Amino acid sequence: MSLTYDLDQMDMAVHYILSHTKSRTLLFYGEMGAGKTTLINALARELGVEEPASSPTFSLVNEYHSQEGTIFHFDFYRIESEAEALDMGIEDYFNTEAWKFVEWPQKIQNLLPQDVQKVEITVKNEYKRLLKLC
Repeated sequence: MSLTYDLDQMDMAVHYILSHTKSRTLLFYGEMGAGKTTLINALARELGVEEPASSPTFSLVNEYHSQEGTIFHFDFYRIESEAEALDMGIEDYFNTEAWKFVEWPQKIQNLLPQDVQKVEITVKNEYKRLLKLC
């Protein structure tokens, strides 16, 4: 399933994801600058988070709260090994009912649960993205 959207149509992409996802663990794939964090911010807003979601590049995880429950936003771009994710307790996070948004999941490939929704973002041009759910 895929959707092409303009960056000013982020709400359309968010609704597409939320209406088609099979999991509360979303894995975001895409090159640097593809819009992963921007899309996660829009998803968090749609789920009722009032503060802006920012990339947890240095802290590895940000936690947000809304009426929909807790949302964990992970960014594993800077980790050197899966051991770093294990040290932060990634397995405990994955075993919750919370929403989990994971950037750079390929860095922790062996630690990912089976019940996930892959979200691939491909840059078509400066303003247009292709969103694919796998």
